[in-house]
Amino acid sequence: MFRLDPVAERAVRLRLGFQEADAFLARLEQLSFDIVEPLGQVYGDVVDVTGFVTELVLDALAAAAGRPVELRLLDRRREIDPAWFQRSRMIGYVCYADRFAGSLPGVREHLDYLTDLGISYLHLMPLLRPRDGDNDGGYAVEDYGAVDPRIGTMADLEALIADLHQRDIALCIDLVLNHTAREHEWARKALAGDPAYREMYLIYPDRTEPDAYERTLPEVFPDMAPGSFTEVPGLGWVWTTFHEFQWDLNYANPAVFRGMLGTMFALANRGVDVLRLDAAPFLWKRMGTDCQNQPEAHLLVQAFRALTRLAAPGLALKAEAIVAPDMLVQYLGGHDRYRPECDLAYDNQLMVMLWSTLATRDVRLAEHALARRRPAPAPTSWVSYLRCHDDIGWAVSDDDAASAWLDGFAHRRFLNDFYAGHFPGSFARGAVFQENPVTGDARISGSAASLCGIENALAARDEDELTLAIRRLESMYAVVFSFGGIPLIYMGDELGMRNDPRWREDPAHAGDNRWMHRPPMDWARAARRSDPDSVEGRVFAAIRGLIGARRTLLALRSGGTTEILPAGNRSVLAYRRAHPRSAPFLSLTNFSDHAQSLDAGIIARAGLDQPRHVHSTAGGLVTSAGQIELPPWSFAWLTGT
Repeated sequence: MFRLDPVAERAVRLRLGFQEADAFLARLEQLSFDIVEPLGQVYGDVVDVTGFVTELVLDALAAAAGRPVELRLLDRRREIDPAWFQRSRMIGYVCYADRFAGSLPGVREHLDYLTDLGISYLHLMPLLRPRDGDNDGGYAVEDYGAVDPRIGTMADLEALIADLHQRDIALCIDLVLNHTAREHEWARKALAGDPAYREMYLIYPDRTEPDAYERTLPEVFPDMAPGSFTEVPGLGWVWTTFHEFQWDLNYANPAVFRGMLGTMFALANRGVDVLRLDAAPFLWKRMGTDCQNQPEAHLLVQAFRALTRLAAPGLALKAEAIVAPDMLVQYLGGHDRYRPECDLAYDNQLMVMLWSTLATRDVRLAEHALARRRPAPAPTSWVSYLRCHDDIGWAVSDDDAASAWLDGFAHRRFLNDFYAGHFPGSFARGAVFQENPVTGDARISGSAASLCGIENALAARDEDELTLAIRRLESMYAVVFSFGGIPLIYMGDELGMRNDPRWREDPAHAGDNRWMHRPPMDWARAARRSDPDSVEGRVFAAIRGLIGARRTLLALRSGGTTEILPAGNRSVLAYRRAHPRSAPFLSLTNFSDHAQSLDAGIIARAGLDQPRHVHSTAGGLVTSAGQIELPPWSFAWLTGT
């Protein structure tokens, strides 16, 4: 176990006072293994680990000493209730500040809207100062200590956080870990010839090593940014996984870890509740691999979590890791032995399976894929979502596809054709994104409402089809809200907002069709959310109904288990949700254009004693002659007593 030397321990007591110092030292004792062990494995050959850890702990001490009183009180509450983010009342909302309300002060003016919806977790997309011009939607950060001046200042951010906390709403922001903009101070100093800052990045004198790496590296943006290296005159070949203006950091250099840890401390002390660790799988590079999900990446995240928990116990970390399920659960600490990493991680597979099932009207692939994966460790939580700011990549493995008698490549191509509206009978209005002519891979852009058929039904003026399309959207969100984890609503989905027809008009966006599903918030449409005859009113009421029902169900909080229950009907997805302190819960969803029936015995199989209907599309549950009847594109929630 790591212990501070007497001089450093005295510094703790002088900086924090008696009670705070004891709490800090108790946390250090608890967290020391998760600090020393991973850092020793990563940096043991290049630094004196004890000395390095001591420096980092003193950095944490400075952050703890500078933490505002109101945040220390929040820390105390969250240390008493470490499962604060797991509660069923946690409902997330995701948006760009400028797209939602123009600026951070504008977001403050619309907090009543979020409260009316029932939001308790707000994720504002990249808001730290990006480079000018093309910046990958804000993910090319020039200054981690400043807010994008187009939306406000750090003072505006702190004022917003204070308002959010008064409403019991937690704030999540993005922290880009893998790379900085080439205009970042570190990169500018590297360009100026400072050898210490050159070592902050991965830079090679010629193409020898880049060529060797690229034999096994996949391309992230084959159309917009082919290759993974960029020649920078006067510097060399810089590793640029995503775009030529995003320089990958060299985490083999301990100074990079320490510098980024300092950024985390600073943001936590502004009041940020959750840091979304962007591109976490890419942190470590190893020749002969795809340079993703390397063991060192997990060790770095483990150490980041422990050290931030030491200084700011109320801060949570969320992994942005769009990887295979068996690899994804590791970012929640799900290794052969539990090793704490992030508190939260995106449930990318659930999202993909929902869209796949919507297109095929067949749940068998989803049943197999979701049933075989490892659960999230009990202290952590998935973050469940239907749509996000990004494209949809079809993470359907060939093995999973074969389990449903599908050819993996053909199925992925079908999904692209279906959601681009090319497949006969498709109701979707999306667009293909980043098609790779070499591999045949592609992804899909489009808003949830447009992919579910709302845009198509409105264009056809088909009221019956519109009702089905709205039901598709509601039923998909019903799974997101009940499968386990914090549900996220992507901005506008609660109003049925469609693709932005004007997305190409901004020259900065014209080459990236993901902007079709990143429209500005339409507050005129939002004003119709109380009109039950409007699309906005119908969808808003549906989402609020899900939120209200979820809040009453202890079984839907994180830390429980989800079990797939084959329903004997290939169009009905059934699962049982249970928590040690609750009665079991059963969800049934009909992914079909037609009414479906199933054996009512599934209620007993789910362990529901004296079953009680909680919520459903039609407002009730119909059973007849031992059968449960589900209308087209509908769901039903039941629980025991």
